[in-house]
Formats: sequence, structure tokens, C-alpha cells
Amino acid sequence: MKKLTLNLQILIAALLGVAGGWAMHGLPANSETVQWSLYASNLVGTLFIDLLKMVMIPLVFCAIVTGIANLRQHSQINLVWKTTLLFFATTTIIAVVIGISASQIFKPGEGLHLAMFADAMQQFESRQLTLSEFFTQFLHGIFMNPFKALADGNIIAIVAYALLLGIALVMASDRYPQLLGLFEEGMGLSMQMIGWIMRLAPFGIGALLFKLVATQDLSLFTTLAKFMLVVTGTTLLHGLVVLPALLFLITRKRPWWFLRNAKEALLTAFATSSSNATMPVTMRCATQNMQVKPEIAGFVVPLGATVNMDGTALYEAAAALFVAQLAGIELSLGQQLVVCFTTMIAAMGAPGIPSAGMVTMVMVLQSVGLPAEAIAILLPIDRLLDTVRTAVNVEGDMIGCLVVQHVTESHSSS
Repeated sequence: MKKLTLNLQILIAALLGVAGGWAMHGLPANSETVQWSLYASNLVGTLFIDLLKMVMIPLVFCAIVTGIANLRQHSQINLVWKTTLLFFATTTIIAVVIGISASQIFKPGEGLHLAMFADAMQQFESRQLTLSEFFTQFLHGIFMNPFKALADGNIIAIVAYALLLGIALVMASDRYPQLLGLFEEGMGLSMQMIGWIMRLAPFGIGALLFKLVATQDLSLFTTLAKFMLVVTGTTLLHGLVVLPALLFLITRKRPWWFLRNAKEALLTAFATSSSNATMPVTMRCATQNMQVKPEIAGFVVPLGATVNMDGTALYEAAAALFVAQLAGIELSLGQQLVVCFTTMIAAMGAPGIPSAGMVTMVMVLQSVGLPAEAIAILLPIDRLLDTVRTAVNVEGDMIGCLVVQHVTESHSSS
């Protein structure tokens, strides 16, 4: 009998996990079967995420250092930087515009009102954070003791230090070959361990999806169904149409080719709702399945996992207009532009701030005078929506790798 491929195993496990979680809704919540099933799924799912996080930090650090150091020519380094940041900024702007436009067209908040969610809003305590405070904490989180950053798993601080170390190795020319070789070997060993961990991916992803579906309050979804459909639909539009179209226009690579080679990372992102935890799988798909050069993937993927958040930007922009509609407030064009700008900044993340996603969403609402407590309305459905937007975030990182590699190769051959 022919052995199933890993992609097919993951797909089957994901479908079984969703079906099993849905079946749990037909049983009493306190039954022994439900309790044991949730315990087992939580155990397996947490183990899978923890294993990915275990290799994530050494992989990210070694990948960025070697990626920068191996881009020896300064012109090529500049081209990689410029292409990466331009692509990330472009896709984020498109995502924000899609989110705001869809909310204006479909108006998911109409027919509902804030009084319906009064209890949730009263029980929620929002942390106030001005734009200036956000920038201060953001910069403070970037430049810090690298050993503390490694111990705490502060990705953006690790990325910043690794970038500087990689540039220092470039400037030092060939004076530290042993050090560069050590980082290259560290990356190779990390990739080998990822291959072992991915053998558990079907079990981990199936367990995570089982727990997600089994623990969701289905009755709440009917109340917020229109908003969920608008956000999910626009996020899928960005992920299945906009990003693949950009990939084809720039590189001439077909969307089906990309999706076939990116399945492992996309399903892992969907199940874990974490770009950082998915990063080892993203690197594996980019370098092994899509033949992206390790130095390109080692730079683009970790940077993208910290600053390239198309799905998150789209969601926060749409959510801001949704809350405005609930409150009966008509945002002017100027206020919508403020939402666009604030959302782009907020989507980059806020290292060192507890519950960073909630804090940045509060910042977006406050930027145009919307009630920050209204974020409590979104908390119960956030986890489910997070699955799709995280998959789109990771998709943008992999497409960014392909675009950057194509541009640099075209430049070097011309």
C-alpha cells in the first residue's frame, strides 16, 4: 500500500479534528468523554506548538545571521532590504483598503447596537495606550539585551540583533569564518530537527482544530455572523486572489504551484494561529519545497513574521469600522485615513506589551475616538477569526520570499 504524503496526512487530520470537535457539541459539556477528549487534544496540541517554539529561536537567529552574511555584496543587500520592505508595505496597504472598503459596502454593524453587548463591555478593562507610548514601548522592545531577548523569546528583538550581527560579519569580510560556519551548521541542525517534528504535525494540527471547534460558543456566531463573514471573506480574497495575483505578475509562478508547496505551513498557521510558532515550517516550505535560497528565506521569513501582518491589518481596520457602526458613528474620510495609518503601525505588533494584540486594537479604536471597551465584543470570536488571518500572514511571508528572490536574480543577471 502506498504511504500517504505528509501533506495528505495533515489534511486528513485537520478534517477529522474539525468533525470531531463539531460532534462534541452534541454531548453534555461535563461528560467524561468531552472532558477527556479536551484534555487529550490540549496535551497533544500544546506539545506540537512547544516543539516548534523550541527550535524557533535558534533557527531564526542562525537563519538571519547567515542570510545577511552570505549576501556579501552591498548592492544586493540593499536590493533585498528595499524589495522586502516595499513588498510588505504594499500588501499591507492593500489589505487595509480591502478591510475598510468591505466594511463600508456591507456594513456588518447595522442592525446591531452596543447595548446588546453592555455586560461584556462592563467586564472588560482596556489598557489605555497612546500612539507616542506605543512607539516608545515598541522601540524599547526592539533594542534590548540579546541574551534576555533569546531567553524571553522576543522575536523582534532577536531579529534586530541578528540583523546587526549579520551586517557586522559582512563588514568584517572573511575575518570570522569559524563563527559564520557555526551559525550555518546551527541552521542546518535546526532544519533537521524540524523534519522530525513535522512527523507529528498531523496529530498536532488535528488536536488543535478539535479543541478550537469543540470549545467555541456557536450561539454567539449567529449574532455576529455578518461581521465574521465579511472579515473571513475579505481575508480569503486577499489570500486567494490578491497575493497569488501579485506573485504571478511579478514571478510568473502559478497560484496552484504555490499552494501545493505551501500547504504544510498554511495548515500549521491555521491550526496554531501563530506566525512565530509556524516560522520553522514556513522556512522549511520556502527552502525545500519552493527552492528559495536559504539566505533569502533566512532574512525575509523572520522579518515578515514580525512586521508583515496583512491578515491582522485587514481585521483591525474592518473591526474599527464595525465598532463605529455599532456605536452609530459615521467616520469621515480623514478618520478612515487615520484608521488606515494606525492599523498599519499596530499590525506590526508590540513586543514587551502583555496582550499585545488587544492593546493595539484598543489603540486603533482610540485613534478615532471609538469606545475602547467595545473590543470585548470581539474577544469571543477573535480566536476563530485568528486562524484565517494567521494563515494569510504566513502566506504573505512565503510569497515575499519568492518575490525577493526573483527580483534579486533578475537584477544580478541584467
